[in-house]
Amino acid sequence: MASSTAPFSPFEFMIAWRYLRARRAEGGVSVMTWISLIGIMLGVAALIITLAVRAGFRGEFVDTILGANAHVTVYSAPTEVVAGSGVYSRLMRDYEDRAARLREVPGVTRAAPLVRGQVMVTLADRSNVAEVYGIAAGDLLTIPRVAHSEEALGDINRFGEGIAMGSGLARELGVSVGDKVKLISPNGAKTAFGTSPRVSAYEVVYIFTAGRWDIDRTRIYMPFAEAQSYFNREGGADEIEVDVTEPERVDGWTPQLIAASGAGTMLWSWRDASGSFLRALDMEDNVMFVILSVLVLIATMNITSGLIMLVKNKGRDIGILRTMGLTEGSVLRVFFLCGAFTGVLGTLLGLVLGVVFSLNIEHVMNFINWLNGGGAWDPSVRGIYELPAKLRAVDIAKAVGLSLGLSFVVTIFPARRAARLNPVEALRYE
Repeated sequence: MASSTAPFSPFEFMIAWRYLRARRAEGGVSVMTWISLIGIMLGVAALIITLAVRAGFRGEFVDTILGANAHVTVYSAPTEVVAGSGVYSRLMRDYEDRAARLREVPGVTRAAPLVRGQVMVTLADRSNVAEVYGIAAGDLLTIPRVAHSEEALGDINRFGEGIAMGSGLARELGVSVGDKVKLISPNGAKTAFGTSPRVSAYEVVYIFTAGRWDIDRTRIYMPFAEAQSYFNREGGADEIEVDVTEPERVDGWTPQLIAASGAGTMLWSWRDASGSFLRALDMEDNVMFVILSVLVLIATMNITSGLIMLVKNKGRDIGILRTMGLTEGSVLRVFFLCGAFTGVLGTLLGLVLGVVFSLNIEHVMNFINWLNGGGAWDPSVRGIYELPAKLRAVDIAKAVGLSLGLSFVVTIFPARRAARLNPVEALRYE
C-alpha cells in the first residue's frame, strides 16, 4: 500500500504540520522554526526594498534628464568664420532648415534651435552663475518638466515678455515672479576699444521646478530672438535639441539624424552625457542583488539547522513510521515539507513587508529625517529631491524565486538524512 501512495499525499502534509507546531518538550523545534521564518522574511523584504529603491532612483533620474534635456543635441563641427582668419565658430546659420529636416525624420517628436551662454545673474546684493538657454516660446512648451512643472510659479504664456528661471536659482537669489534681475555676460557689446560686458535687466515671469537639483539651480530660459541679440548670435543658433519617441534606443537614430542635418553634423545624446553613471547604477544593482542573495541564503541555512535537530528528535517516530510501511520517499517528503513550509511562509511575509515598506518609502524617509534632524537625503549629491521606490513585477519575481529556490534546496540534505535513517537503529534503545 505504501508503494502505491501518491507523492505529497494529505497524510504527509499532516505529519509535517504536526512536527512543525510541536512544542519543544514534545521533540519539536518551534524556536528554530521561528528564527528561520523571521530571517527569511527580513531577507526577502530587504531584497525587494533594495530592488524597488534602485529601480525608482534610476527611473526618476532618467525621467528628470529626459524631461528637461534634449534626447540628442545636434551641433556643427567648428568651421572658419572667414577663410584663413584662424577664427572658428560652431554657429548654425541654416538652423531653421536643419530643424525642419530633422522634424521629418520618423520617430523625431521635437527639434528646437537653441542659443546657449553663461551669465552672472544678480538681484540686489545677491549673485550667482547661470546657464541661459535661448529658445522659442512654442518650443519651451514642449519641455515636459518645465512647461508642466507641478510647483511652477507665474505664467509660462508670458515667456515672450521676460525670462523663466529654475526654482533653486530663484531661491538662492531671493527672486519671485515679477522681479527684475540683471544678467551680465562677459562677451557683450563690441566697441572700438574691445568687447565690454553686456548688462541687461529682465523680468522673471515664470519659475519652474524640473526635479533635478543641478537644473533648477543653474538654468534660465530666454526668448530665442532676445538671446541671439544678447549673446551676439544674430542670424544663427548654437545647437538644435531633438527628442525621439524611444529615448532608451536613441543611438538607433544617429544615421538618420546625421543624414537629415547635413555635412559637418555632430551629435551628443543623453546617453553620452549620463551613460557612465547609468552603467555604474546597473553594476551596483547587480552587486547589491548578489550581496542580499547571500543574506537570504544565510537565512535559509537556518532551515537546515532546524531540520537536522528535528530529524534527531524525531528518530523514534521515523523508526515507527518506517516499520508501519512508510517508504523512504514518504519520509523524505515529510521533512522536505517541514522546510518548505517555513520557506514559503517566510517568503510570503517578506513579500508583504517589502511591498508595504516600498509603497511607504516617503514616510520612512520623513521619519529618518526627523530622527536625524534632516539631511538624510542630499539633493546636491543625489541630483534628485527625494528617494523614490518603484515596484516591478520582475524584481518581485526574482526575490521570491530566489528565496523559494534556496529554501527548497537547503531542505534536501536533512530530508534525505531522515529518509535513510535505519528503523532498527532508531528503535534499538527505545
